[in-house]
Amino acid sequence: MAENTETLDIKQFQLHGKDTGSADVQVALLTRRIGQLTEHLKTHAKDHSSRRGLLKMVAQRRSLLDYLSRSEAERYKKLIDKLNLRK
Repeated sequence: MAENTETLDIKQFQLHGKDTGSADVQVALLTRRIGQLTEHLKTHAKDHSSRRGLLKMVAQRRSLLDYLSRSEAERYKKLIDKLNLRK
């Protein structure tokens, strides 16, 4: 059975074998979900509840990235490069 993309994201960004909740993994999963919602909103422009959820996810990702930049600058830079995010 093929692994889904979420599992692949987790494996690519985890810090150790059982890591599923580090900031790196959370940012990767949020980035994938943000991309999916962005595509959804391109075709469903009046879906305001999904737009609100998208804004909450972007804010959550931003706060996780801010935390990483303060505490682990090197991990932050690697994560930004891997995910092709600005900054």
